[in-house]
Amino acid sequence: MPWITDSPKLVSAHPIYDITAALPPDAPIVISPHAFTEQDLRPLLAEVEVLCISMMWRDEFLDLAPNLKMIQSISAGVDHFPMERLKERNIPLCTAGGTNSRTVAEHTLAFLLNISRRLYATRDDQKAHHWNPPRYGSPDRQQELEGKQVGIIGYGKIGSTIGKLCRLLGMKVTAVRRQQSEDGRMDNDIRTALYSELDTVLPDLDFVVLSCPLTPQTEGLVDSRFLDLMKPTSWLVNVARGRVVREQELVSALERGVIAGAALDTFEREPLQKDSPLWDMANVLVTPHNAGDSEKYAPNVARLLLENIRKFEAAESLINRVV
Repeated sequence: MPWITDSPKLVSAHPIYDITAALPPDAPIVISPHAFTEQDLRPLLAEVEVLCISMMWRDEFLDLAPNLKMIQSISAGVDHFPMERLKERNIPLCTAGGTNSRTVAEHTLAFLLNISRRLYATRDDQKAHHWNPPRYGSPDRQQELEGKQVGIIGYGKIGSTIGKLCRLLGMKVTAVRRQQSEDGRMDNDIRTALYSELDTVLPDLDFVVLSCPLTPQTEGLVDSRFLDLMKPTSWLVNVARGRVVREQELVSALERGVIAGAALDTFEREPLQKDSPLWDMANVLVTPHNAGDSEKYAPNVARLLLENIRKFEAAESLINRVV
């Protein structure tokens, strides 16, 4: 048994999601009060054995937590953790991948419906008390998603869920992956492509959806060259990480009409700076990195956490382990 006492000492830390409150009362662990701030967390680190955290992570916590044996990330993204140092300490790190796949997919679908039905423009008209009915020959007519081509870059748990919802609406899906699936299986109705084939894929797409992790391969993936390959009528949708997109190059492309618009949930710097031109662009939709948020998120993470603690105790393979 790896724990100092009979049950592991757990601390959860996040400014929004109280994982502790989502745990069942009979959970076989020693639970500290949830830490909503870094100040709440620091006094708890000396004895913590399982840390459930994201956003608030600081590398110095490793020096303050001598008994730490496992980290469960509250988010799917783990690019902010010090992988090499965790390997040196033999501390497993698990992502929360899959716990909010449906939520992010529904948020993406909301973006696509908003864009195709021009609800963003209708909202602006409403604020201006402007009645703006359809007009013959207008280039800004509402559209249907059926038959539109969507490319989903990053076809993991989130990307594949987005693909399923898009197909239900009759869209044509292209799954862009780092490599072909190991078992070679993919729905026959879905076109597949590799990152290396983006040059030939992008000109066909009406929507480009980013749902990939932030890696050396994807950081800055969407730059001026990438945007120039997209159709002038296409939209970029980012529910991945902000640094996948070169933000200033995107702003320039939007100003020059290189693409039709962008729907963005993540940004290079968060919160999005008040002086960012993205706020005031009529062809940009901004959401505050909340694509993965729902009332089910904390309970989903809590279930994953408990299952990984059980697997750790049983020396079984952990779910979503990356270190």
